[in-house]
Amino acid sequence: MIQGIIGELGPWAWWVLGIVLLILEVLLPGVFLVWIGIAAIVTGILSLALWGEALWSWHVQWLVFAVLSLVSALIGRRIVSRSGEGSDQPNLNQRGQSLVGRTATLEQPIAEGRGRIRLDDTMWSVQGPDLPVGARVRVTASNGRDLTVEPV
Repeated sequence: MIQGIIGELGPWAWWVLGIVLLILEVLLPGVFLVWIGIAAIVTGILSLALWGEALWSWHVQWLVFAVLSLVSALIGRRIVSRSGEGSDQPNLNQRGQSLVGRTATLEQPIAEGRGRIRLDDTMWSVQGPDLPVGARVRVTASNGRDLTVEPV
């Protein structure tokens, strides 16, 4: 059945596949199917130009499609990774990093290098020099779970 459809559509089968993949990218966003869809459309363009050639068998078409998919995915990955630079919120989803520079009052003393502070609605474990309860500290670093502080 599929071979019959491909036989009837000829080089347009690649265009149909490309458009279907682009529609799927819109419905299931993930920035991956778009590159494969582009590869299918480029293969369709080549098929329109080379359809009557003996060299342009379905084996060659699939090989060209596979290579173009790989190349376009690699190029797309590079484009997408560059577009993430310079975000207006670089610490989004990195809550500990977003706290660096803030000041707080110790809720529990820092004894033997460990204590606790409250920032907003969360208690955080802190590391730093020994200090009594109520001392003001500034967050200087975050390792994900603990904050490093210094006296203000």
